[in-house]
Amino acid sequence: MKALHSVAILLVVLLALSTIGCGTQVPSGHRGVFFSKFGEGTEMGKIYGEGFNWHMPWNNIIVYKIQTQERKESIQVLSSDGATIRMDMSILYRPTVNKIDSLQVTIGPAYYDVKVAPTVRGIARAVAGKYTPEEIYSTKRDELKAAIVDGLTVEMAKHFIEIQDILVRDVQIPTRISEAINFKLTADQEAQKMQFTIAKEKLEAERKRIEAKGISDFQKIVSAGITTSLLKWKGIEATLKIAESPNTKVIIIGNDAGSLPVILGGDK
Repeated sequence: MKALHSVAILLVVLLALSTIGCGTQVPSGHRGVFFSKFGEGTEMGKIYGEGFNWHMPWNNIIVYKIQTQERKESIQVLSSDGATIRMDMSILYRPTVNKIDSLQVTIGPAYYDVKVAPTVRGIARAVAGKYTPEEIYSTKRDELKAAIVDGLTVEMAKHFIEIQDILVRDVQIPTRISEAINFKLTADQEAQKMQFTIAKEKLEAERKRIEAKGISDFQKIVSAGITTSLLKWKGIEATLKIAESPNTKVIIIGNDAGSLPVILGGDK
């Protein structure tokens, strides 16, 4: 009885061990490719999803992460004038989900080190060679990044890899070039400020000229309308109104044709 009991325990242990080896757990955010050791090798056309997938212990499921991954690269490139520039970038990538069977056959799980990294370095160097240090450092950094992304995306699509983005974290150029660029940027800003000041002064001068011309035109119009006869008539009207006032005491009439009456005050 004891012998039978020991055999039963051994069978249970062996069964448990064989059961554990008869499957592969595919984590969340991953997919698997089936590989038959004694069959036709990699199973094409079927991608295994998340969860536990049963198979014979001598077979295997190769698991690929399909979530977005980041790898950092520090690349030395040469600008169009031969200056050495270091670019620190982050590569965001993942395998093409429905093609990981093809990726497994052509490259394998180390696809970033085997294919992505060398390609991004080559494309970055080729693209950077078209730009000056100033353009790489400041004025055309976005354009350079877009060119690298486009080139790498097209090339990696041929190998069942998706490039989601490239982030240029930092660009380091020789100190002498950096100082020259900063000096030029400062000079450009000062020149723009001066141009703005000159334009503002020109507008103010034009405003004053228009204002002065308006005043001059107004004075000409008013002067043309004021005559001796008009002034005499207005003087007579004012004299009549004052004469009718209860405060009026004495009115002295002028002694020549151009004189106006003089009113000497009075009390209420």
